[in-house]
Amino acid sequence: MKLKLLLPLLALLAVACSDYESFSDNPNFRLTFSQDTIAFDTLVSTIPSSTKTLYAFNKNGDGLRVRTIQLEGGAASRFRVNVDGRFLADGIWHDFEVLRNDSLVIRIEMTPPEVGSTEPLYFKEKLHFLLENGTQQTVVLTGGSIDAYITKGMVIDEDTTLLTDKPYVIYDSLVVKKGAELTLSEGTRLMFHDKTALHVYGKLTVQGSLEKPVILRGDRMDHMFDYLPYDNTPSRWEGVVIHQGSYGNSFRYCDLHSSLFGIICEDTEQLKPDEANPSVTLDCCILHNIGGDGLQLNNCVSSVTNTQISNTLGHTVYISGGSHIFIYSTLAQFYPFTGNRGDGLHLVSSADGDEYGMLRKAHFINCVITGYGQDVIMGENIVTDSYTCNYLFHHCFLNTPAVDDAEHFVGCVFDQDKKSSEEKKLVRQDNFLVFDTENFIYDFTPKDSSLIRSLADPAYGDLPQFDRRGVSRLGDEAPDAGCYEYVAPPEGEEEK
Repeated sequence: MKLKLLLPLLALLAVACSDYESFSDNPNFRLTFSQDTIAFDTLVSTIPSSTKTLYAFNKNGDGLRVRTIQLEGGAASRFRVNVDGRFLADGIWHDFEVLRNDSLVIRIEMTPPEVGSTEPLYFKEKLHFLLENGTQQTVVLTGGSIDAYITKGMVIDEDTTLLTDKPYVIYDSLVVKKGAELTLSEGTRLMFHDKTALHVYGKLTVQGSLEKPVILRGDRMDHMFDYLPYDNTPSRWEGVVIHQGSYGNSFRYCDLHSSLFGIICEDTEQLKPDEANPSVTLDCCILHNIGGDGLQLNNCVSSVTNTQISNTLGHTVYISGGSHIFIYSTLAQFYPFTGNRGDGLHLVSSADGDEYGMLRKAHFINCVITGYGQDVIMGENIVTDSYTCNYLFHHCFLNTPAVDDAEHFVGCVFDQDKKSSEEKKLVRQDNFLVFDTENFIYDFTPKDSSLIRSLADPAYGDLPQFDRRGVSRLGDEAPDAGCYEYVAPPEGEEEK
C-alpha cells in the first residue's frame, strides 16, 4: 500500500524537477543585471583594486543558457572576471546554465596600468553576454589610473624636498631622522598605507598654499559603499608623530585627514619648554575625520592659527602641560560614527603644580570650540587650591556651561540649548553651512544667523586679516570667530 502511494509521488517530483530545470530559447528572455555599469575609482597604477560583485539574475519562467561571457579586451583586458568560480586568462567563458529564479555571481577586479604622465588615465570596457537564444547583453566596466612614487621604509637622513609631480604611496612608514629636514612644498601628496605613519625626529616643514595644499591621507582611493569613499572614513593610516627633541616643525596649508590620530607632539627634553623655540606651528591647516586625538600636545610649545580640527573619536585637541596659543581656529567635535567620542578640548596640568608637566599657558583667541556634547571643554588640575593655570578664552564661541569669570573668559558666547526668545537659537551643528551626515561632508563656515558671526576681537595683538580660505576678515562689522569668515551667497541665491 505504501509503495503504491510512493510511486505517484516520485513521478510528480520528477515532473517538477524536469519543469524547474527546463531551458528556453525564447528570444524575449533576458538576464537582469544588478548594475549596468561597474565603476572602479581612479586608483594608483599597478596596485590591484578591491573586488566588485555583479549579479546576473534569471527572472524568467524557464532556465537560460549563456553561450559565452567575454571581455571585450580579451587576454589584454585591464579587468579580471570570475564567473561562479570559473576564471580563464584569455577573457572568454563558455556554456553557463542559469535556472529560473537563479543567478550568476560575477566577481570583477582591476589592476590599473601605468600612465606615463602626470595626468590620470580613464578607460572603459564592455563585458558581453551572448545567450543561446541569440540575444547579446552588455555590462560596462570603467576605471582610472594615476601614477605614483611607491616607497617602502623611506628614511630621510639629509635635507630633502619631495617631488610634487606625482603622489607618494608610503609603505612601512616615513622617517625623518635627527639632524635632517623634510620639506613638503605646495601640491605634495602623501598617501599612507594601513598602519603607516610619518615619524619626525629631525624637522618637518610643510609649505602648502591655498590653491595647492599639502595632502596627507590614506592610500585607499576606492569606495566602501557607493556613497562613501574610504577617504571619508577614519583610521586609514596612523598619523604624524613629532618625537621628543624635535623643534621648529611647521605646517602651513596642510590637509591631514582619515588617520588613526592626527598630529602627536611628544614632550620636550626640557623641564620648562622654551616659548621661543616651538615644537610645532600650524597655520591654515585642516585635521579632520580622525580615529583618535586630532592634535595631541604634550609639554611642548605650539601655535595654531586659522586651523580647523574636527570630527575625532578621541579628543579634538588634547593639551598636557607646556605653552600654547590658538588664534582664529575651529575645534569641532562632531565625530559621526559613535556617541562615545572625546572632548572638543581637553586640558591637563600636572598635579599640585609640579614644574614638569605644568600647563604654563593655554590661550584661545577668537576661536570656536563646539560639538555634539552638552559640554565639550574639560580640564584636569587646571584650577586647584594652590594655583590656577594661565588659561584664557578671549571672544570665543564655546560649547560649555556659561561661567562668570571675567579674568579667564572675556567677551565669549556660550553655545547652549536654552536661549531667551530674543536671542538667535542656532546651536551646535546648526551654526554651520554644510552638515551632511549621510555623505560625511562638512563645511564649518558659520551661517549668517549664527552667534559666531562678528564675535571676534580684531584688536587683540597681531592677528591675521584673512581666514583659512583667504577671505578678508575686515569686510563687515567685525570678524567672525573660528577659521572661516562668513561669505554671503550670490545675489538671488539662498544660504544652504
